Parts: sequence; C-alpha cells; structure tokens
Amino acid sequence: MPGKVYLIGAGPGDPDLLTLKAYKIIKKSDVVLYDRLIDKSILKKIPKGIKKILVGKSPGEDSDILQNKINELIEKYYNEGKIVVRLKSGDPFLFGRGGEELEFMKQRNIDFEVIPGITSAIGVPTYIKLPLTHRNYSSSVMIIPGHLKRNNVINWEIVSKFDGTIVILMGISNIEEIMNNLISHGKDENTPVCVIHYGTTKKQKIVKGNLKNIVEIVKKNKIKAPGIIVIGKVVDLLD
Repeated sequence: MPGKVYLIGAGPGDPDLLTLKAYKIIKKSDVVLYDRLIDKSILKKIPKGIKKILVGKSPGEDSDILQNKINELIEKYYNEGKIVVRLKSGDPFLFGRGGEELEFMKQRNIDFEVIPGITSAIGVPTYIKLPLTHRNYSSSVMIIPGHLKRNNVINWEIVSKFDGTIVILMGISNIEEIMNNLISHGKDENTPVCVIHYGTTKKQKIVKGNLKNIVEIVKKNKIKAPGIIVIGKVVDLLD
C-alpha cells in the first residue's frame, strides 16, 4: 500500500515555534526530508529509527536539479508505503518551492497533507518585538524575495512606491543592489531599515539603519545570510 506525505513548515528557527501538529506527525513518520536551515534542536527531537535525509541546497548547487532529486525521493518513499515528512523552513508555501512540490504530488496522485508553519517574514519581526503593521505607521505589508528565478525581475518602481512595510527574504547577499534599486526608483534614502540575522535562534543579530547606510552597517557587523530585511516606518518602533 502507498504511504502518505506531509508537507510541513518548521517555523522561523526556534525549535519551540514548531507547531504541536507538526511534531506529532514527525514522531510517527518513517522518513524526514529536511532543509539545510532546519535547526539542529528540531532534528534532535526526531525519534531514533526515523530516517533523516538532508535535502537542503548547498552554495553553488543547481536548485532545479536538487528539486528533481527531492521529488524523486518523495515519490520513492511514498510508493514504498512510508509516511514521509517534507520538512521545510518557515512556511512551506512562502518562497520555499512548496507549491512546486504540491504540483508534483498532484500530478502523480500522491496522497499528501500540508501543515502550515510560521513564516520568518512575520515570525522573526514579531519575535524581536517589531510589529509589521501599526495604524499610526503602516496598514499594509509587502513580502518579496531578495532574488528571483533566472529571467524574472522585481518591479522596483512598484516596490519603491509602496507606502507600507516591506519585508525582503533571502536578500542579504544582494542588499547593496536592493538598496540602490529602491533609492534610484524614488524611495526616500532616510527610510528606516532593520536587518535580522538568524532570527529567533541563539545566533540572532539585529542591526538598524536606513536605505543609505544599512549596507555599510551590515558590512561592519559582518552580517551574512540567512536573514531578513524590514523596511518602513515601523522600524522606528524597535528599541
């Protein structure tokens, strides 16, 4: 008999932010296919006897080739009658290629269920007491990736004119280009910016600045990926 697949979001990093439902399913699984950024404390909670396979992308690795391998593993273990957990960072459907895995499983009539996770786009700012919305500062939020699939581009003119809070995921390595694009498309260079490195974890580091100086601040503090960038008036609420 075929098994079942669970597409699970592990949350923004802190293992205590993994949902109860996610943990219950992980404990009864046969195989866990996990991303590179899954916290080691979460992996330690997985009972012995459950097969754990790292499927996270390494620097320089072709993401399309890797995704094909992940899909093959999902189908392989499902057809063997296994309970398969595909454990993804944050929420499975926000910039995590979870939608592509959903399409793959639908095409092959694989029985699956999706368990939401706390996305870092919201969970990380909340964790550091930074509200993304506030009726005196911002009533809306835009979430965008710091880089896109080849041949796709971000419409910086639209982004720069957005008056709410902007959250950028996977943008640390491109932060200089991002800030230059925002400023060159008309965003006020004094707009507050916050960068959170390894949010909700023991490695968490926070720096503040504005569009014109945040790159220098990030370099000075040796902030590297992973991290998120928050742009907007709400950043002034951060101590």
